[in-house]
Amino acid sequence: MKPSVNILLSGGGTGGHIYPAVAIANELKARHPEAEFLFVGANGRMEMEKIPQLGYKIEGLNISGIQRSLTLKNLSFPFKLLQSLYRAGKILRKFRPNVVIGTGGYASGPTLYMASLKNIPSLIQEQNSYPGITNKLLAKKAEKICVAYDGLEKYFPKEKMIKTGNPVRQDLLDIESKRAEGLAHFGLDPKKTTIAVIGGSLGAKRINETIAQHLEALLDKGLQVLWQTGKLYIDRFEPLGKKEGVVMRAFIQRMDLFYTAADVLISRAGAGTISELCIVGKPVLFIPSPNVAEDHQTKNALSVVNEDAALMIKESELESFEEVLLGIVGDPEKRKDLSENIKKLALPDATRKIADEVEKIVK
Repeated sequence: MKPSVNILLSGGGTGGHIYPAVAIANELKARHPEAEFLFVGANGRMEMEKIPQLGYKIEGLNISGIQRSLTLKNLSFPFKLLQSLYRAGKILRKFRPNVVIGTGGYASGPTLYMASLKNIPSLIQEQNSYPGITNKLLAKKAEKICVAYDGLEKYFPKEKMIKTGNPVRQDLLDIESKRAEGLAHFGLDPKKTTIAVIGGSLGAKRINETIAQHLEALLDKGLQVLWQTGKLYIDRFEPLGKKEGVVMRAFIQRMDLFYTAADVLISRAGAGTISELCIVGKPVLFIPSPNVAEDHQTKNALSVVNEDAALMIKESELESFEEVLLGIVGDPEKRKDLSENIKKLALPDATRKIADEVEKIVK
């Protein structure tokens, strides 16, 4: 790579788009300490807070998505889009990146589109089994598209694609050595089995409601619950967080300690989360979100379940939740098998492979 290089990354809206971008930036920074990095996000979204906390500069665009239903917000979308394209152009002129990396989210569309108009090479990192409309459109101009699933030739030019897996935070690669630290960090009892609940950075309404409904039964069984509600739901469920045996957080800053403290995980099935869970290697019960394009979370989860590497309950079948969960908790052999099988699906070198592709672009 060139001795001095500027790398611009755009991704946000949820942790699933933010943390892959951060993982790629961290890998490139370790290889090229002299490189300059800049993130572009959407004003008012979580990346504007999280990225500076992780030590990187970020610029914001006034952009939001199109609502699926007919709303007044959709009327302002064309104006916000034009404003964001202009702002993205200004950022690119000032920073003069050698490469632009997009990991999805509202801001990556205008940023990568303006980069293509200025002939700045770009790389797209598509996390999901079903790509969003923005990445489908941007793929035509991208130099390289890094994917995590097979069968994406339907959406992207085959000659530009490389299967790398999804980037994960490097601090997840050796979590077992942090077990005592994780339990202490959250104030958990080392003698009790920990059920860890994660619904994504914004939270999952039905998962939260299900945990609330069955919480007393779980505590009565001598279990403890480490519960990430998401920032949208913390106020509603916070009173339950005061119960003995419950540790509640809106957002988890140290996911490595969260995962290592867990004995059994309850999770949505976003692509980035699944990639992390494969590396972490803990027993998982997936509750996929049905409110996503092409029901891709169910497809993501099934890719793991079909390898006997996790269990899944659909939201429409949550009446069996307690029975299924306690079945995992009460069967050490089952837990061991699930752990071993999910580890076989891990692609721990994804970040390194994507960084290799970036280096090929910026020769």
